[in-house]
Amino acid sequence: MKEPLYLIKSGDNVAVAISQLQKGVSVNAGELSIVALDGIPPGHKVALADIEPGQQIIKYGFPVGKAIVRIEKGQHVHTHNVATLLSETPEYRYNPAPLPPGQDTPAPEIEVFRRRDGRVGIRNEIWIIPAVGCVNKTAEILASWAMKELASDGCPGNGIDGVYAWTHPYGCSQMGNDHELTKTILADLVKHPNAGAVLVLSLGCENNTPEGFKHALGSYADDRERVAFLVTQDCADELEEGRKLLSMLAENARKAHREKAKMSELIVGMKCGASDGFSGITANPLVGRASDALCGMGASVILTEVPEMFGAEQMLMDRCETRELFDKTVSLITDFKEYYRSHNQVVYDNPSPGNKAGGITTLEEKSCGCVQKGGKAPVCGVYRYGEIIASGRGGLALLEGPGNDIVSTTAMTAAGAHIILFTTGRGNPLGAPVPTIKISTNSELAKKKSNWIDFDSGVIFETGADALCSKLLELIADIASGRKKTKNELNDYREIAVFKNGVTL
Repeated sequence: MKEPLYLIKSGDNVAVAISQLQKGVSVNAGELSIVALDGIPPGHKVALADIEPGQQIIKYGFPVGKAIVRIEKGQHVHTHNVATLLSETPEYRYNPAPLPPGQDTPAPEIEVFRRRDGRVGIRNEIWIIPAVGCVNKTAEILASWAMKELASDGCPGNGIDGVYAWTHPYGCSQMGNDHELTKTILADLVKHPNAGAVLVLSLGCENNTPEGFKHALGSYADDRERVAFLVTQDCADELEEGRKLLSMLAENARKAHREKAKMSELIVGMKCGASDGFSGITANPLVGRASDALCGMGASVILTEVPEMFGAEQMLMDRCETRELFDKTVSLITDFKEYYRSHNQVVYDNPSPGNKAGGITTLEEKSCGCVQKGGKAPVCGVYRYGEIIASGRGGLALLEGPGNDIVSTTAMTAAGAHIILFTTGRGNPLGAPVPTIKISTNSELAKKKSNWIDFDSGVIFETGADALCSKLLELIADIASGRKKTKNELNDYREIAVFKNGVTL
């Protein structure tokens, strides 16, 4: 049975309430005994000792804020008595920590689709990519028709898992790097191996010209069996032409069949959204264990949400395999802070109201919980927004991207993620273009929103972390092999959002 208080690390001066603590109740945290001086909601912190003004609040064995008034042992520790310790311009140092020996984890077999470029896909879908937002509705109408007429739902057993249009409002009225990043992300989606075929839909007069977009695609533009292009201004009836092209693409995509491969070929993204005070002690550490196991198999794992590394970035820097990777990580962090400052915004204006309601007090506390998803494996790759993860490299990679749920899941998809592990404490139905496994931090959410949640990590205290990690890895293998679908797939909750950083003409 789980205890009412959870002490994350010995030396912490706060513990987390696992269930509602009533004022006056006596509870234990490790070897300490305290009397709750306030009512403490689940996921919130309680002081394990008297804490003087200016003294650090220690959680995860790391400072996550400072007391702004005297906090007595047993009191509620939150926004009313704690402030951030973070500064706008911290100094970073290359101080590589001794890393644990890498796991040598046997990689179980999965069944995948092998693409011409050598990469593997875990779905055989048809994707419609609008080159510009002006043709979004055309894309949606064609996707709706093709889902009924060409995909498995309309034609069971025909080998097409679905047809989806990834609509967005961009592709025109953009300039410079802002325009180039949009083009890069859309090109990355065309290249994604979960798509057995792709229809690129253009208007014809947009900034993202058909010729320029083909240049961005490189050799992928020449694969006529997999990629087709339709310029809607050039034909009398774009829907009729679109149906013809989709029928041709579906016929070609049906030739693909699953074959055996190792989980080492997977790229797995990690995300947390609508987090709460349990995120950093249940779901995120569980995903961290799975991340380490996947890295041990030779798979690639992506950690993004750069603003939610602020305050915990040195932990990641200490795990960089080389000085070059350390320097890239420093640039990743400092460039994102400069992005905030260039828009006259406060770097540390985080957590969200929902995070605070769930028990997260400061950004460094949120970040310390967030990076738990990265486990303990060394950082062996640092990628900029729009870059694709090197196939077969394996290990933990940091990817440039914001914390925003839709933008960051799109960034990981564009980077090549086959699956995304998405932890949530308050609930979020969002799905990426790729299967998105929703992992609840608490069992109450898993029961309440069973139509959203794929996996309950709230049972970790009863089940044990090792056993629960094994179940999660088994679920990943089943979803990768097509034996199961995620709730976002079943609900058709899928969308993209491109990171925009520029003016609109």
